[in-house]
Amino acid sequence: MGLFDNILKDDESLFLNPEHLDYDYQPKLIPFREQEQQYMATCIKPLLQNRNGKNLLIYGPPGIGKTVSSKQVIKELEGYEDKITPIYINCWKKSTSHKIAVEVCSQLNYKWTHNKNTEELLKQIAEILNKKTALLILDEADKIEDFSFMYSFLEDIYKKSLFLITNNIDFLTKLDSRMLSRLSLSELEFKPYNLNQTKDILKTRKDYAFVKNVFEEEAFNTLVEKTYNLRDIRTGLYLLKEAGNIAETKASRKIILEHAQQAINNLKEYKIKNSSTLKEEEKLILNTVKENSGKTLKEIYNILTKNNEIPYRTFTRKVKFLNNNNMISSEEIMTETGGKSFKLHYGSIKKLGEY
Repeated sequence: MGLFDNILKDDESLFLNPEHLDYDYQPKLIPFREQEQQYMATCIKPLLQNRNGKNLLIYGPPGIGKTVSSKQVIKELEGYEDKITPIYINCWKKSTSHKIAVEVCSQLNYKWTHNKNTEELLKQIAEILNKKTALLILDEADKIEDFSFMYSFLEDIYKKSLFLITNNIDFLTKLDSRMLSRLSLSELEFKPYNLNQTKDILKTRKDYAFVKNVFEEEAFNTLVEKTYNLRDIRTGLYLLKEAGNIAETKASRKIILEHAQQAINNLKEYKIKNSSTLKEEEKLILNTVKENSGKTLKEIYNILTKNNEIPYRTFTRKVKFLNNNNMISSEEIMTETGGKSFKLHYGSIKKLGEY
């Protein structure tokens, strides 16, 4: 063995498909949630028969598959667009009746929202949705500030199902008895994964995300145990990515126990960030980088501003925020004129030459 065989070269990476470690990545299969998804399908099934569906409260702690399972159910509805109109809204940012109404209009491709009040928008929404049946999924439902839009959805839309997803069912106390009675919610609890399930989920993501055999078993098992103790798969995805980043900063060809332990230590500085918690401009920039990963800062800005007005100073500030939160990474390069610029990459992959 040569002296430098264990050193990662400048143009090499331990990552193969890092998007599989993203919090909002939608896997093709959702393991260990078959029963929950089947129950959701049962609530929706009457809509396919042009009848009213059931309303459902989906609850449980963060990071155990509520959102990803619900999105998978929507994906399974592809091919039934002539019968059901599915709408998914994360209420972390769309927290008022007006914002929710505008977002629903956007998903329905109804563009004449300017200068219309909430009541007028809800009337248009009902008119469109009543042409078929409707599924409305409100994620982070406990973040909703006012529920007046829900009266319209319950009263004016004839054949529908309403799914409310939450980590905290106490928000139901905000609803008056008349609305609760009209909702007539069934309940579906998502319980945390056990240790073997946690390991299987993280192994699948690891095998897709990293080059084969770069993760030492002891390091991986340490991260699995930590994830299981925290009962949050999203934290596990962070730990896998962080351990890989740490290994790359050390130019290591293997992710070893030391890297895993350092990733765990970094948890105290970690706050889960996913695309649903980003502001609109941050989402726009992140998606533009994702679609044009490897282009320069200036090229990304030019692509972005073809259809959007974002000041350059705001753009660079948002880029720095996304970079600091490991959603994108930057690579310093020399321009043809001898100056410095940066290439932007989707994800937090950093090459040895950046350090």
